[in-house]
Amino acid sequence: MPPLVARVARVAERLGAPEYRVAASIAQLGLAARLWSVTLGSAALYGVVPDVTPASLHWDPARSTPEDLWWAGTATRPGTPAALREVVQDGHLVPLGEALRAAGPVSARLLWGNAGSALGGAVRELTGWARRHGRPEVAGRAAELAAGLLDHPDLGGVLDGPALRRRTCCLYYRCPGGGLCGDCVFDRPPRRTAAGGPGLAAGRSAP
Repeated sequence: MPPLVARVARVAERLGAPEYRVAASIAQLGLAARLWSVTLGSAALYGVVPDVTPASLHWDPARSTPEDLWWAGTATRPGTPAALREVVQDGHLVPLGEALRAAGPVSARLLWGNAGSALGGAVRELTGWARRHGRPEVAGRAAELAAGLLDHPDLGGVLDGPALRRRTCCLYYRCPGGGLCGDCVFDRPPRRTAAGGPGLAAGRSAP
């Protein structure tokens, strides 16, 4: 089984995800959060981005969450929105989304919403750290970098307002015991109008 397919299946098993799109979404969101937090944090604090190319970044899909990433490289790039976009968005998120959509039905807009949500989460964590440590320039830099990243056709429009609330849902609420994330587009879980479909193996999504 290909590693990415195995990862989605593992997430589905652990969370009881009823559909491929749910497990694929949550698996992608976890990786996006790790990638943005590592690179945005470095750019905001030190002004450089680790050049985490696919060839130098290692990940074990069989491990439990949260995802552990191991970087075997040493090269860095200037901490700019362009460098962050090239390293994370173009280098990882675009091919990851394409691979997930090739393996089963999941919305591209949902996956970009996840990417935006993960970016917004990294900004909030950096802002909280900056307040606790008296480093307002770090919060300002993180917000500036994020604004530059969100000014792109793929990420543009996925978040609303200064609170960075997303316009889509990661579908976690569809898992047994799952709820809504703090930045979810919904104020309460939607009512389900149909059963969860035939599940992960059949590769189909419920409405």
